[in-house]
Amino acid sequence: MLIVLLGLIAFGVAVPWAIAALFLKGEDLSAFDRPAGERPSAGPEPSAELKAVVASLSGIRDALRGVPLRGRIAALRRYIDELFGNRAFDATFLPVDCAGVPAEWVLSPGADGARRTLYIHGGGFVIGSPRSHRTLTTRFSAMTGGAVLAIDYRLMPEHRRMAGVEDCRTAYRWMLDNGPDGPQAAQAVFVAGESAGGNLALALIAWVRDQGLRAPDAAVALSPATDGTLASPSLRANRRSDAMLGPLYGPLARLPQWVLLWMAWIANRINPRNPVISPVYGDLSNLPPVLVHASEAEMLLDDGRRYVNRARAAGSPATLQTWGHVVHAWQIFNPELPEAVAALEEIGKFLAAAAPPAGAVPR
Repeated sequence: MLIVLLGLIAFGVAVPWAIAALFLKGEDLSAFDRPAGERPSAGPEPSAELKAVVASLSGIRDALRGVPLRGRIAALRRYIDELFGNRAFDATFLPVDCAGVPAEWVLSPGADGARRTLYIHGGGFVIGSPRSHRTLTTRFSAMTGGAVLAIDYRLMPEHRRMAGVEDCRTAYRWMLDNGPDGPQAAQAVFVAGESAGGNLALALIAWVRDQGLRAPDAAVALSPATDGTLASPSLRANRRSDAMLGPLYGPLARLPQWVLLWMAWIANRINPRNPVISPVYGDLSNLPPVLVHASEAEMLLDDGRRYVNRARAAGSPATLQTWGHVVHAWQIFNPELPEAVAALEEIGKFLAAAAPPAGAVPR
């Protein structure tokens, strides 16, 4: 009887393992773990302000203390929306409907409505909004001298993962022909996002290419998730050094990969190696210039590194810049964090080099 029971257990493990290995696991990307990328100088040691940011992350735990499991997503959404809620921004925020996708235009003083950035916020596909990311959207408006369209795409678990992807596509199409002043062709176009938003941004630019739409002049992905199969070495290697994602996702990184593959498949209802949710496995040729930022301490470091190295191997102009010590998506903590200011300066230089001059004829 014991032998039969052990055989059933072995069979019950072997079958899902085999399915994961044959149908869910992506190709081996270890060849793209080098080169390491550029490392702009931001000081040899963490700034005092960075230490304060790390200490402030305990607010996430405080927001969840005593909250029932079924109410935790709502609590996290309230927390992140109010994270910078008391801050005054030197920008105008205009609500807009992008062919059914709610959004807001973010306009710094003197913003040119023909120069447009689609900004896709992060939050693990389950939290975040245009309001929660105004420290970034206002900076992108100022850096580009144009309007930023910050979209409120549909989130999980109320909606399937593909719903958010579709909202990004709809908003991009709409933005090409509509600005803050009404219907008008875009003169300069950028796409940007951080974390989950970086994932959506990188998947979007490949879709834009395949659809034959007007390509963005450049794309920026900050600490992007690019591999839905969760195969990047840094997911495990950096789970203790990642002050933001480590406490949330570090325990999951200890599970066998075949278990993680099944969890990803069930949660997203899309094969985790599908380029729609794992842009690193897609066709990365003929893409616009892409700048990826990642922290050397974060779990998603190798997601960004492998994407850039694979894009460069395919002939696309992609650049990886990494910072030591900083937290995941640290750019959101500007202007207080010196490392965030330094990163935004690099982004500004990248966008200025990629943008057509004011008054140029749209492509």
